[in-house]
Amino acid sequence: MTDNITGKVIVITGASSGLGEATARHLAAEGATIVLGARRVDRIEALAAELVAADRKAVAVATDVTDRAQVKNLVDTAVQQFGRVDVVLNNAGLMPLAPLERLKVDEWDRMIDVNIKGVLYGIAAALPHMQAQQSGHIINVSSVYGHVVDPGATVYCATKHAVRAISEGLRKEAKPYNIRTTTISPGAVSTELLEHISEKDIQEGTKDFVSKIAIGPGTFARAVAFAINEPDDVDINEILFRPTLQPV
Repeated sequence: MTDNITGKVIVITGASSGLGEATARHLAAEGATIVLGARRVDRIEALAAELVAADRKAVAVATDVTDRAQVKNLVDTAVQQFGRVDVVLNNAGLMPLAPLERLKVDEWDRMIDVNIKGVLYGIAAALPHMQAQQSGHIINVSSVYGHVVDPGATVYCATKHAVRAISEGLRKEAKPYNIRTTTISPGAVSTELLEHISEKDIQEGTKDFVSKIAIGPGTFARAVAFAINEPDDVDINEILFRPTLQPV
């Protein structure tokens, strides 16, 4: 069985909860060195301390992905402390659902800043190091909503479609540098994502639907591990998964 995770230096944004936290735990248990980025510093510091206490390698770096300098510092810290960066998981994201007619323009701006620009900043921070190494792996998080569009989710869907387009362009441009690219599109997973929905009627309806079908964040963590663990000459470009009961 291939072991292509042990010893790798892996940067994860949005690592303070949900998909990012679960993936950090999973990959650390597989022997990776984890560099945790998130705005909630207390959470990632506690997670890093927990992993280190369990004889894993981890460090926490305060990171707001809407700030390019902070994202660059996150990746640069990985290189400064561990000598390289093998994987960047651009995981941070927001999903404040609402119909366009409710004119939640500030939320639209925030989604664009986090879901699109945050991914681009992660790519910008990682590429120079990976080009110099002539190796690396950039994993971007889209969504089932990056493949379909539902009423009430228009702007969120647009941001996740954009992630897929960016990832495909990166895949083609990064080939000369031996850099792998993966887009992972989860369906309904139990995380804090629904807490971002400010419209209470939509939040309640979405929570009711998701609570009946959602799967755990460990599912996402295993998908990330699968993509990384494949031999270096195998490029897993896209993973789309849903709960078995999810119709959309």
